[in-house]
Amino acid sequence: MRTLAFSLLALPAVLLLFGCATSDEWTTWKSHTSHFASGDHFRFSMQNGQATAARVTRQDVALARDQSWWGKAITVEQQQIMER
Repeated sequence: MRTLAFSLLALPAVLLLFGCATSDEWTTWKSHTSHFASGDHFRFSMQNGQATAARVTRQDVALARDQSWWGKAITVEQQQIMER
């Protein structure tokens, strides 16, 4: 029981240590039943992590629109969209 109580008390400290989402990000996250809209959304997000430059294809743009992906939008100029 002490371990559970300690874990519950330590949770806010862990969240502060590793950073938290903004209130807008939490609102977006809470309004969906899953973290990703689809498998395509998951694949795109894993390939385009924060550490790398986004690689966006026309198919990605179409999938995002058709599947109503959510999250932080990646903005690219028209000439940056890859054909493959």
